[in-house]
Amino acid sequence: MPVQQGIDTAAGPNRVDVVREPVSAAREIAPDLAYLRTSLANVYLWGRPGARDRQWVLIDTGMPGSASRIRAAAAARFGPGARPLCIILTHGHFDHVGTVRELAQGWDVLVYAHALELPYLTGRSCYAPPDPTVGGGAMAMFSFLYPKRPIDLRGHVTALPPDGTVPGMPGWRWIHTPGHTHGHVSLFHDDDGSLIAGDAVTTVKQESMLAVLSQRPTMHGPPAYFTADWDAAGESVRHLASLRPELLATGHGVPLRGDSMRRSLDMLAHNFDRVAVPDNGRYVHYPAIADARGVVMLPRRPFRASTAVWIVGGLLVGGALLWSRTRSYDD
Repeated sequence: MPVQQGIDTAAGPNRVDVVREPVSAAREIAPDLAYLRTSLANVYLWGRPGARDRQWVLIDTGMPGSASRIRAAAAARFGPGARPLCIILTHGHFDHVGTVRELAQGWDVLVYAHALELPYLTGRSCYAPPDPTVGGGAMAMFSFLYPKRPIDLRGHVTALPPDGTVPGMPGWRWIHTPGHTHGHVSLFHDDDGSLIAGDAVTTVKQESMLAVLSQRPTMHGPPAYFTADWDAAGESVRHLASLRPELLATGHGVPLRGDSMRRSLDMLAHNFDRVAVPDNGRYVHYPAIADARGVVMLPRRPFRASTAVWIVGGLLVGGALLWSRTRSYDD
């Protein structure tokens, strides 16, 4: 199987129905668990429908500009004005924290993340730079334009409990699943096998704009352009596969469930180096190194002719889009 192809998954009964809900509503995917797609990334709402104020939890906060949709979905599910008990972040990339400051301040809630994510959530460190040469597709090519500076949530963010419990979510536990980021976590509910995997594994080829638009289910590794440690990423996928989840809810792509999902996840875990890891790339052979201070060492960026082609191509396309938008305003 070619590198970065991913593993096709059956739809039908194994794909959670996401079609017949209003666009602004959160989709029920398991008892007390619903999800909402925010353009590029999913957010999850845990809690009993109608639970009211401070009786539910938000997992990740999606893309910038999504706050009103998240508030509307929360109001529809839990009641007007219902605020979460807290916000849990799987990691701090821009498409997962796009509204976290606005929501945390407006709701006056605490945000939890792994201790190794705190440098990027308190303004202390930037993430390792993205690698636009891996994965192929427009989403990867334009990754050098994506926000990578840290946000500052000081006063609102703290580390997850070291005992693995998830605040406000009894019966759930957080699992350290590094690779995509050093402090990435996934959430697992042992009783019903629900797994919120963040970007440790995805169900869409996130590097491809066409795949993102179509949302065709494909068992896929983490988004390649932002993955800084491929050895750790593979270990994390194998750990998640060993849990034998019943429901797989990811940061990108539709939720999947059942035997077909588990077979695809097993195939990804067993063949990760062949189907998920790029042949070449800045972090393929040498990972970025990070600790509690943030990123402390980056591998040298290899320069190849193809790198220049990707960068120049991205600049030309971006410039053309900007020029087109400017002309439309002038007209």
